Amino acid sequence: MDMERNMQSTINILGVAGSMRSGSYSTEALKMALELAKKHGAEVRLLDLSKTVLPLRDPSAPASEQVEAAAKAVAWADALILASPDYHGSMSGTIKNFLDHFYKEFAGKLFGYIVASHEKGLTAMDQMRTAVRQCCGWSMPYGVSINGEQDFANGQIANAEVSRRLEMMSRDLVVYGRLMRGQFARDLGSSEPYTFAAHYRVLLKSAS
Repeated sequence: MDMERNMQSTINILGVAGSMRSGSYSTEALKMALELAKKHGAEVRLLDLSKTVLPLRDPSAPASEQVEAAAKAVAWADALILASPDYHGSMSGTIKNFLDHFYKEFAGKLFGYIVASHEKGLTAMDQMRTAVRQCCGWSMPYGVSINGEQDFANGQIANAEVSRRLEMMSRDLVVYGRLMRGQFARDLGSSEPYTFAAHYRVLLKSAS
């Protein structure tokens, strides 16, 4: 990790769209969140998994062009927003497959969550948080739930509370993501043995 870049003010935020449906509410809300993050000084990118279609995770298979493109986007990101529809109380298989492809690449990065759901999407968010935690990523303590046609009108969010939560999450992701990125970089560069980043310091040395 480049220490000098991590001390700069710009933060890179990757939005990962996990719906295969054209006109997806979760994807549209994600695009809005990324635009709001830009207003707070972030550089943003969208990884739309309906266009960059990842094969099912097979550790024995060589990386496809799509997996390599996703890996470059994840490496670029300092923080991520995962957006998913709520399928039977869980995240979409598309998002789960995306998470399956990565592990240490998420370490020290902050994640936000958007779920399109008629049931608030709480279990879907909790499952995404669990997967991210297992990869030693950090999660925002709240997410944004979109209730489809009730919250959207003419392609825009009509629910003022949802708009406020999107604004809050986008702002907080920029502010706290920058702080966590800087501290994680400092810890990686130190020799202090008992820190969250110490494990990754060892992994990075063994990989080099």
